[in-house]
Amino acid sequence: MRETIAAIATGMGSGIGIIRISGEEAFSVIDKIFVPKKSKKKMSEVKSHTIHYGNIVFNNEIVDEVLVMVMAAPNTYTKEDTIEINCHGGSFVMKKVLEAVLKSGARPAEPGEFTKRAFLNGRIDLSQAEAVIDIINSKNKYALKNSINLLNGKLSEQIGNLRAEIIHNVAFIEAALDDPEHISLDNFGDKLENYVDKWVKTAEKLLITVDNGKLFTQGINTVILGKPNAGKSSILNILSGRERAIVTDIEGTTRDIIEEQINLNGITLNLIDTAGIRNTEDIVENIGVNKAKATAEDADLIMYVVDSSRKLDENDYEILKLIKNNKAVVLLNKSDLEPVITVDKMKELTNNRVFLVSAKENTGLEELTDYIVDMFTEGKIDFNDEVYISNERDKAALDNALESLRLVKRSINEGMPEDFYTIDLLNAYEELGKIIGESVEDDLVNEIFSKFCMGK
Repeated sequence: MRETIAAIATGMGSGIGIIRISGEEAFSVIDKIFVPKKSKKKMSEVKSHTIHYGNIVFNNEIVDEVLVMVMAAPNTYTKEDTIEINCHGGSFVMKKVLEAVLKSGARPAEPGEFTKRAFLNGRIDLSQAEAVIDIINSKNKYALKNSINLLNGKLSEQIGNLRAEIIHNVAFIEAALDDPEHISLDNFGDKLENYVDKWVKTAEKLLITVDNGKLFTQGINTVILGKPNAGKSSILNILSGRERAIVTDIEGTTRDIIEEQINLNGITLNLIDTAGIRNTEDIVENIGVNKAKATAEDADLIMYVVDSSRKLDENDYEILKLIKNNKAVVLLNKSDLEPVITVDKMKELTNNRVFLVSAKENTGLEELTDYIVDMFTEGKIDFNDEVYISNERDKAALDNALESLRLVKRSINEGMPEDFYTIDLLNAYEELGKIIGESVEDDLVNEIFSKFCMGK
């Protein structure tokens, strides 16, 4: 933590590149290599949070013409002295500027080390730190909004309030047990039970958000099933907006899994096109059919594409078995041709919503997209002050805290001594602390930040 670190903080090939330096020697490092054009002051002497124009000079050669931003501790991202060099964005020039920085006293930053220092220096807690990488990885507006809420401390505030109330009650019990003559625990169990009920409701409310949280961050795994030539690949191409899959009149063209990610009214769909399901003697095609069936078992949503101009056969009835216990929609495709299967017939067979579509004429899919969004969100997405849990680590900690709180309630109802309450209350306090990083092992912290990209 006492070493000064540096890294490229922007992607290669952008118009502007940023080299970030943080640590006690940040100003000393920049003073060795930066020559301002309009001032003779060193960067260690200028006003904080100012920008200065000049050249990076190393080994008596100008490396690049740059802008240098100077930010003094503690009002920086890491709460340390920080320098950001804005240079040209070519990969070669950025590497040369970074090389000059490293040879002037800094060392290469580890992945996520800037954010790790922000956490260790107390500027942000662990849930906020993890929100940084969630923002970077956001694939839709809901994931981005939720990550921003987390970064702004919405979850931290709720967890902090819970822990404060829990530890207050633990302290009261301990004080009363140490000084029973002056502090009474008469009827305290009833008062504590009211608190516990409130804490349980808060934890349960957060846990209810887990499914939507995963939906926003990971997307809906959507498998497209159907017989050969039903129009599955055409549907994939239309939804993705590009020729992602080969489309021909030859049955069995698609033999392997084809994946595409699309943004559907703010929600991410992980579309998976599969081999047409039929009985076949072709060894390769049969492998694809078996893979399609296995993929369908783990799907969040199945799109069953039916050729409305062809009668149902044994292959269709095989697919009907696959979708029986899954969330599914039926796309009655080729509605531009003379139909032999009706919407009512498919509703009767599948008990699912049926959409009359034409991949050829690109009709009927707009209503489908609206329905899928409503199916998974139930029209109840509200981001005023809501936060959604998408992190498995947070979910596990909440589950454990909830179990401990329920044990406290059981102890109260069974008339156990008050010192029994404190054991489970402290367990709940500890588990909640894992969410914001108040009680986590160093190895876990290192693992979390190792997933960050360099320069963040």
